[in-house]
Amino acid sequence: MTVSTEGLKVNWGSRTLRASVELLSSMRFSISLLTVICIASVIGTVLKQQEPLGNYVNQFGPFWAQVFSLVSLNTVYSAWWFLLILAFLVLSTSLCIARNAPKILTDLNQLKEDLREQSLKAFGHRAEAALPQSPEAAARRIGQTLVQSGWKVKLQHRDRPDGAGWMVAAKKGAANKLGYIAAHSAIVLICVGGLLDGDMIVQAQMWLHGKSTYTGGGLIANVPQQHRLSDSNPTFRANLLVSEGAQSSTAILNQPGGVLLQELPFSIELKKFIVEYYSTGMPKLFASDIVIHDKETGDKIPARVEVNHPASYKGVEIYQSSFDDGGSSVTLKAVPMTAVTKPFEIQGTIGSSSALTNGADKLTLEYTALRVINVENFAAGASMGGAGVDVRKVDLRQAIDARLGSANKTVTQKELRNVGPSVTYKLRDAAGQAREYQNYMLPIKMDTAADSTSPAVYLMGVRENPAEAFQYLLIPVDVEGGMDTFLRVRAALADPAQRELAVKRYAVQAIGADRPELVDQLTTSASRALALFAGAGPVAAAVGTPNDNAKKTAGLQAISDFMEANVPEAERNRAGEVLIRILNGVLFDITQSTRQQAGLKPLVQDDRTQGFMSQMVLSLSDAYHYPAPMAFELKDFTQVQASVFQVARAPGKTIVYLGCAFLILGVFAMLYVRERRVWVWLAPRSSSDALVPESGSASYATMALSTNRKTMDGDKEFEMLKSKLLQAPV
Repeated sequence: MTVSTEGLKVNWGSRTLRASVELLSSMRFSISLLTVICIASVIGTVLKQQEPLGNYVNQFGPFWAQVFSLVSLNTVYSAWWFLLILAFLVLSTSLCIARNAPKILTDLNQLKEDLREQSLKAFGHRAEAALPQSPEAAARRIGQTLVQSGWKVKLQHRDRPDGAGWMVAAKKGAANKLGYIAAHSAIVLICVGGLLDGDMIVQAQMWLHGKSTYTGGGLIANVPQQHRLSDSNPTFRANLLVSEGAQSSTAILNQPGGVLLQELPFSIELKKFIVEYYSTGMPKLFASDIVIHDKETGDKIPARVEVNHPASYKGVEIYQSSFDDGGSSVTLKAVPMTAVTKPFEIQGTIGSSSALTNGADKLTLEYTALRVINVENFAAGASMGGAGVDVRKVDLRQAIDARLGSANKTVTQKELRNVGPSVTYKLRDAAGQAREYQNYMLPIKMDTAADSTSPAVYLMGVRENPAEAFQYLLIPVDVEGGMDTFLRVRAALADPAQRELAVKRYAVQAIGADRPELVDQLTTSASRALALFAGAGPVAAAVGTPNDNAKKTAGLQAISDFMEANVPEAERNRAGEVLIRILNGVLFDITQSTRQQAGLKPLVQDDRTQGFMSQMVLSLSDAYHYPAPMAFELKDFTQVQASVFQVARAPGKTIVYLGCAFLILGVFAMLYVRERRVWVWLAPRSSSDALVPESGSASYATMALSTNRKTMDGDKEFEMLKSKLLQAPV
C-alpha cells in the first residue's frame, strides 16, 4: 500500500469547505506546519527567551528589540501564533492518521494471495524451477518452511483446466506500516503534551477568570488577587527564590509585560544551600537542603534538590535552577576621590539602597551583588589586550599540535587564581542616571613573576552600562598593606600650600642652596608640572581654539595637552622626559612628607619603592578621571545564600514521554524494518518432462519477491529463499 499525500475528500458542503478539509488533512499541510514549528524552535533556542526589554535593546538595538516584542520572538513558546500552529498540527496529523490508518490496518492482514500467476513474471526478483512433488505437497512444504522462518503464510487452491494449482502467499515485516502510525501518533502526542504544558491554560485563565499580569513592585503579600493563580492550577512553570533560613510558597510566573504569582499547595524552607566550584571558578554542584511544609496537613518533609535530581511533592516538580544572593550584609568604607569628601563607613544589604549626600548633590547607593569567589586568568597574553602574534616567529608544528588531540586542548595558557570577594554597586544621581561599580576586597598581584617589583593593587571598576566591560582604577598597596599612602598623596595634591612646599623642597634637594638662580628655574618648572598634574595649571588649548572653550584636564593627559599646545614638536620628547622626571621627584617628596606627617617611616629607595612610585603616578593620573567623588571599599560581609527553584506542574510530561517512545519505535520500524512479500505459484507438470521422475507426478514453480525498499539485503534474502524453497527435498 502506498501512503497518499493528498487529504481527505468529502462529498458534502461547499467547494471552499471541501478544499479546506482536503488541505487540512493532507500530509503536505502537516509537513509545512512542522517546518514552521522547527524554524520557530530554532529562533527560540538561539534568541534568549523572556529577557527584559533593555537586554534586547542593548544587544540588537531599539528597532529589532521592538520587532522581537511585536511578533513575540522573545517569548516564542508561549506566543499565540505558536500555540495556534501546534493546535493545527495536532488536527492535521490526526486527520492524516484517521485517513490512512484503516487502509494500513486492512493491509496488514492481506497477503494478496489472489495475485494472478502471470503477474509474477513482472517482478524484479523472480525465479522458476521444476519440483518432483505434486503442487499440493510442494505448496505445503514451502508454506511450512516459510512459517518456520517467521513469515505469515496463506495457501490458496485454484482449479484450472490443466489441473489444480496452488498459490503460496507470504508476508514479513508488517511492522513497517505500523511505524507510520506510531511516528505520526508521536507527533500528535508530543504536540498535545506541549499544549498542556505550555502557556495555553494560563492564557485561558487570564481570559476567562479575569487574571492579569502585574507590572508594579513592592512586597509579594501586597499584590492583588487578580494577579494570582490558585494552587489548583493544572499546569505551570514558575521560579521561586528562597533565602537560607526563610520559606516561601508563592512562585513568579514570567509573562510578556509583567508577572503572575503562582500559589503552591506547600511552602519551601531552605535550610542550607551548597555550591562547589571547579578550578576555573565555574560552579560544579548546586544543592539545596529543603523542608517542604504541607499547608493542608502541616507535615514537614525534608528533601534535597540538586541539578538534574529534582524533588516532587503533590504533582509539583522542584528543580534546582540557579542561586542568588539572599540578602547578604556588607560593610563598605568610602574612599575619597576628591578633597571635599571624607572617609566613612556604611552598612547595607544586597538588594537594598542607601541615600547619600555630597553637598548639594543627592546620590543613592544601590547594593547590587556580592561575589565571594572570583577566579581570573593571570597567564601571559590571556587578556584581550595582550600582545598580538609575532609574524617573524610562526611555529607550524606547535600550532597544529595545539589543535589536534583531545578536545580540552586550548592555545590559551591558563593561570587561574581566586582573587577573593568583590562587591558590585550602583551610584544613582537625582536625575536617575546610574553607573555600575565593582571593587575587590583584597589587593591583587598583577605581575606574578619572581623578580617583579610591581606592587599589588586594589581594583576599582566602573562602567556606564551593563553591555560594557569594567574599566579599573589600580591603586597600589603601600608597605603597610593598605591604600592610605595613595589617599594622603591625593589629598596633598589638592592643597596648593602643600604643593608649593613640596616643590621648594625638591628644588633645594636637586640643585643645592649654593645655586639660587637654578633653584628658581627648577621651582618654576616643577610648580608648573605639578599644577598641571593636579588639574590646577593653565588650560591647554588647541591651535585656533579660544582658551575659554578648552577642556580642563589633569594627570598625565594635562601635561601632554600642555606640551602639544606650547612646545614645538621637535623638542617635545626631550621636554617631556624632563617634566616627567621632575614630576616623579616632586611626587616622591610629597609621599615621604605625608608619611612623616602620619608618623610612618620613610620609604626605602630601592627597586620596590621605584615600582610602587611608578604605579602611584599612573594611579594618581587615572584617579582624576574617576566619575564618582568616592569609591566604596569592601571591608566586611556576612553572606546569605539564596536558591532559585523552578517549580512545575506538567501533566503533559507523561504524554510527551509516551510520544517520544512512539517516535523512536516508529522511526526504527520505518527505517530498519522492510516489508517483504513472497508468492510461489505451483502448477502441475507433465510426467514426460525429463526433469520429472517416471514414478511420480511433478509441479512447476514460479516464485517472486517484492520489498518496499531495494537493498543489497533484499538481493541476498531472495537468493536464500530461492535455494530453500525451490530446491528438491532430500
